[in-house]
Amino acid sequence: MHLKRLSLLNYKNFDTREFEFDAKINCLIGPNGVGKTNVLDSIYHLAFGKSYFNPVTTQNIRHGEEFFVIEGVFVKEGREESVVCSFKKGSKKVLKRNGKVYDRISDHIGQVPLVIISPSDRDLILEGSEVRRKFMDGVISQSNKEYLQDVLNYHKIVSQRNALLKYFAANRTFDKDSLEVYNHQLHILGTRIHEKRVAFMLEFTPIFIAQYKAISGGDEPVRLRYQSQLESAPLSDLLLENLDKDRLLQYTSQGIHKDDLSMEIDGYPIKKFGSQGQQKSFLIALKFAQFQFMKSQLSGMPILLLDDIFDKLDEGRVAHIVNLVNQDLFGQIFISDTHGERTEKTVKQIHQTYALITL
Repeated sequence: MHLKRLSLLNYKNFDTREFEFDAKINCLIGPNGVGKTNVLDSIYHLAFGKSYFNPVTTQNIRHGEEFFVIEGVFVKEGREESVVCSFKKGSKKVLKRNGKVYDRISDHIGQVPLVIISPSDRDLILEGSEVRRKFMDGVISQSNKEYLQDVLNYHKIVSQRNALLKYFAANRTFDKDSLEVYNHQLHILGTRIHEKRVAFMLEFTPIFIAQYKAISGGDEPVRLRYQSQLESAPLSDLLLENLDKDRLLQYTSQGIHKDDLSMEIDGYPIKKFGSQGQQKSFLIALKFAQFQFMKSQLSGMPILLLDDIFDKLDEGRVAHIVNLVNQDLFGQIFISDTHGERTEKTVKQIHQTYALITL
């Protein structure tokens, strides 16, 4: 699958703009602030129905306007497919594929397989566990719609259970049977999600370790370790054992919404003990492993978005990426960069067609 054409209307800093893309490599060139990252984000929008960089939908509308429209024409197995994402203030976001509106945007996930590598990926190492759970969920969901629905339903029930705990506290009342209804649903969904995350990590971790070795060229051992409260006991037991605590806190303290992904180098957290170079290699290895995992799960090649990547990497790591592209391990690639000469020099090493697009 590749993106052939992109049309933007009132999206971020663009009033109206159309792009024609090469099936292999596309370089978006221009100084900071012209909208290179916004173009990449619009492509991400077409894959996931949301922005990668700004979750507040209204803030993706061009200043002073009331709506935005993103339209992409993809080529999949020789056929053209249209995906349109639009949003008007005061209305729901609308996502259409080949003219048909999705009832749920989540149903679209996986139709446009995509991986993005961006400077903001640092959050995977530096921020809290929610970012790492979202990473796991994002990778699994692109090839497993049932999993995505389980995650959405689980979080909905956690919110309902939390609301009930707050109601009990505010009204100085308690109804064990009402709580048990939520506990039962959380146990079923949470157990299923936990099992899928465990299976995913068993498959994903060796791919990641191989990618890290190839990128870093180093011998330091790296590790990804999935951490979950469900390792110690079934969720139904954990919810019962922590009932008094939950009533006091007025929220659900146990479950897969507390899971984390421990990232280690030489047996220590990479957040504290990894150098900047090691952290960069770790993050790129994570994203390349995501790409390889998705490629094995899906029929086509995912689209790869590289946002400002050459500014953040040394020549050795860039050379590795170039080599992977040369081996035809990637499908369509979008690269944003401030230096056109640097980018063109790099892509010329790749014996593939490419387009330079100046913004």
